[in-house]
Amino acid sequence: MDSPVLEISGITKSFGRTAALSDFSVSLERGTIHAVVGENGAGKSTLIKIMTGLYQPTSGSIRVDGVETVFESTRAAQLQGIAAIYQEPMVFPDLDVAENIFISHMNRPARIDWSKMYSEAEQIIAKLGVKLDVRRQAASLTLAEQQAVEIARAISLEVRVLIMDEPSSSLSNHEVQRLFAIARSLRDQGVAVLYISHRLEEIFAIADKVTVVRDGRHINTSPIGAVRHDVLISQMVGREMQGRFARTDGHATGEVMLRVTGLGREGAFRDVTFEVKKGEIICLSGLVGARRTDVALALFGIAPADGGKIEIDGREVEVASPKAAMELGLAYVSEDRRKLGIAMTESVTANVTLATLSKYVRRLGIIDIGGERRDAAGWRDKLNIKAEDLSSSVGNLSGGNQQKVMLAKWLNAAPKILIVDEPTRGIDIGAKAEVHAILRNLASRGVAIMIISSDLPEVLSLADRVIVMREGRLVGEFSGETATEEDVMHLALGAGPKRDAA
Repeated sequence: MDSPVLEISGITKSFGRTAALSDFSVSLERGTIHAVVGENGAGKSTLIKIMTGLYQPTSGSIRVDGVETVFESTRAAQLQGIAAIYQEPMVFPDLDVAENIFISHMNRPARIDWSKMYSEAEQIIAKLGVKLDVRRQAASLTLAEQQAVEIARAISLEVRVLIMDEPSSSLSNHEVQRLFAIARSLRDQGVAVLYISHRLEEIFAIADKVTVVRDGRHINTSPIGAVRHDVLISQMVGREMQGRFARTDGHATGEVMLRVTGLGREGAFRDVTFEVKKGEIICLSGLVGARRTDVALALFGIAPADGGKIEIDGREVEVASPKAAMELGLAYVSEDRRKLGIAMTESVTANVTLATLSKYVRRLGIIDIGGERRDAAGWRDKLNIKAEDLSSSVGNLSGGNQQKVMLAKWLNAAPKILIVDEPTRGIDIGAKAEVHAILRNLASRGVAIMIISSDLPEVLSLADRVIVMREGRLVGEFSGETATEEDVMHLALGAGPKRDAA
């Protein structure tokens, strides 16, 4: 047999006394889709950075086509045909598709042959089986189209190993299927694809092999057909997860905390009507583009509605700003941790107290730093945030712990109504179970919770009621106890209810 196109052997990568990877090995063969799975903090990101030349290993070896190699830079890895696409596409918005495809070419002539560049870009796009105008500005592309551009860029560099890091986290089901088709096409052309995802259903749908990493160590590599779903989860987390996502009894009372009637905003959504009771969890479900987040932004005053009515505790209110929303007892956990959720360069303590800073202000504007630290430490313990040093940057934490810090920020405000947008996006199955437990506990204490989620198993596990949105309108509602994935998808796709909705 041919040598693996890329072989990682006995790699250790240490940061001070902390080993992100320990004696880790994996081999990528041509024409294979190889999945790597593990919890947040397991070492997957470090592995990618070593494969792409961003990090150099502390010990161990890298072989390309059987020859030991050192990637001294990202350019060195690129020259060996290794490229990566990430959860958040990195395109230049003011350049067109063709310019983005060829931006990484170091051998560009001083004078560009635009006609040739556009022709070659069209040929590359055609290989992917997608329809995309190569003269179109990147700023107007969807996330799925941006990812296609990044893959085209890799092909233009004669990619032999393509790393896909959580590529589907912001895509609709239709877009995920298109991504799968591209990945399979590349595999059939002899490219080795490394696929990293927390969505295990995707791993079983797309991968030929799967490697489990836990605490920086190689646990197991198996053909995908030789491993069961529950066994893979146990290998990832090192403990049984059975029952962690089972439904629990609801805590809703008859008291309506939030009532929305005929809410609308021009160009986004219209005629949205629903209510959330004390201790109830409702989930807004639907495809990407259903405008669920727009409803949340209106309720929290970030992009206020221009029609309809909002009532809190039976009293009609105007929510013109986030400050007004907070004063009314609302909190909003954004789907975008980096842009709207937390300050990545600030400490854990600063982030936990960010939304409630006024309560720590003493005479002459002096901040009660001790009070901040005590509250941050309290939330660290309550939410099991793995951050020994509360003064360390949140950006150094795993995705699951960043998510819990963001939750702590808003729970510190003691909200009556909590809106959570994609609560477990991009976090591992263990952290997901912890976040679910936190939300259930809040509901048991009487908090009214509205969740927006594209993860149907999550929706059916958490929701007392499931409300389905499509193209800016509510199209149906189900009891969480009786709803099925098929029911929800029928409505979300516009096929009408498979059975009568509530």
